[in-house]
Amino acid sequence: MEKKIAKHLLDIGAVFLRPDKPFVWASGIESPIYCDNRLTLSYPEVRKDVEEGLAELIKKEYSECEGVFGTSTAGIAHAAIVSEILELPMGYVRGSAKDHGRTNQIEGKVVEGSKVVVVEDLISTAGSCVDVVNVLRNANCDVLGIVSIFTYGMKKGIDNLKKNNVRNISLCNLDALVEVAVEYGFIKESDVKKIITFRENPSDSIWKDM
Repeated sequence: MEKKIAKHLLDIGAVFLRPDKPFVWASGIESPIYCDNRLTLSYPEVRKDVEEGLAELIKKEYSECEGVFGTSTAGIAHAAIVSEILELPMGYVRGSAKDHGRTNQIEGKVVEGSKVVVVEDLISTAGSCVDVVNVLRNANCDVLGIVSIFTYGMKKGIDNLKKNNVRNISLCNLDALVEVAVEYGFIKESDVKKIITFRENPSDSIWKDM
């Protein structure tokens, strides 16, 4: 499944690998990789594999799940489709509470004590998805964990999840992605070390000189 999803992400341009012409993130960090997993929604075959894959992860890894919550905004559509496959309730968590109406931060029915799973598209530092988990925990939900489409496997993200006692299971990861990218000619074998070195310490541009 990891390699199948990796090939999908590369084929549709949801993941770009460009070690020789880095992308610049909002933080100013130069990166050899850029992810936009929202694109998976525009390709029915890819979307089907992604959503069925996420649903299978929930059934296998979080079999007690009673509801799914998407992260705002990237996880909302995925959570909606996955909840339909699993025939479970669905909601989502805003980045902050509304400043009008009922001032909700959680949209959808919240049942205290219910066992829920968070659906995310991408895990990097894991900051935003951990925030979602904590909002749900504060609403007295029992958050079983997270399912996501892709994870970089960054140390900061792994540490952040561990610190907050949150488990994430991803359909695909950077190691599988670069392996497939080399196999199908998206990058050269010599690019792999650059990309993995970037992953180990994104704030250090040493990877560019390799």
